[in-house]
Amino acid sequence: MVADTLLVRVDSEFAPLKTVVVSQSEFRAPADPSVAGHAMPVEAGAVEILDAVWGKTFGEVYPEKQVAWEGERAALAAVLRRHGVEVLRPRLLTRAERAAAGRAGYANFFVRDPWFTVGEHVIEGVLQFPHRRMEVLPSRQLLLDRVMPSDAAYVSLPQPEKSTPGEPGAGPFLEGGDVLVLGKQIFVGLSGMATNEIGVRWLAKYLRPFGFTVTTVRLPEHVLHLDCAIGLVRDGLLIACPDRLPDGLPETLRAWDRIEVSEDEAAAMATNGLPIDSRTYITDPEFERVGAALEARGITVEYIDFSVSRLFGGAFRCSTQPLLRAD
Repeated sequence: MVADTLLVRVDSEFAPLKTVVVSQSEFRAPADPSVAGHAMPVEAGAVEILDAVWGKTFGEVYPEKQVAWEGERAALAAVLRRHGVEVLRPRLLTRAERAAAGRAGYANFFVRDPWFTVGEHVIEGVLQFPHRRMEVLPSRQLLLDRVMPSDAAYVSLPQPEKSTPGEPGAGPFLEGGDVLVLGKQIFVGLSGMATNEIGVRWLAKYLRPFGFTVTTVRLPEHVLHLDCAIGLVRDGLLIACPDRLPDGLPETLRAWDRIEVSEDEAAAMATNGLPIDSRTYITDPEFERVGAALEARGITVEYIDFSVSRLFGGAFRCSTQPLLRAD
């Protein structure tokens, strides 16, 4: 990996994955729902589990599930390494950071969202949920070590204005789970729960001089991110939930072959798998139907049980952030 160490670039969602960051598994819920800003998105059926952890860490309430959660991320890292991918990990939150979070709680569990890579641009976003606002910090040293010495640009959004507890405020908000890369075309999800219109405009303005176009994809208000509605598998093949796309697929993608999933499957994260390259895809055994459809199209499918990770409303794409995905 010596030649690639200082190369940072993401060409598409399915270009060969060479260097990736895999999430840690830390979560302390806000002290009460009103501090959270608005209801936290979770997998269908997980509400009762997460309702038990307000003001506590997940591991305090569910120690066995915490161990299993950490094991899921370790299993993902092992599969990626077996396929020749360099795996990096964010650090854990420090004692001072956990203390500073206070009643808002903290998260260090889905590295896809606090920062993301588009072409040769690494962008620190801004998250709507207050308990996730510090989630970029465990990746900061990693970004300084890998991105600063590279030729990639390294920028961040303006900090959002302060707002009344329970209200998200004006932002700007821009989260990596809403950003899909397809060459110079970038799709950005917009439901109002994560990325907002100011965030989309900021990204379009920033990327325009570099030849990128940004297409907004409208989502229902209960859908957190675009990758909970669409997953690009390879050129010409995607997984999508029609019920989560009120305007249909973006024009560029409408001629693609598609595997459709139901609202219930999408809520369980059926679109949130991870291509290692255009021939290999990772998903949960919960989605064997989707895996069989991919295999019928010549895709090799790797299955990893991610049942605990999915409780938090994310899966394989949410748990990873590429630094190098290029031919």
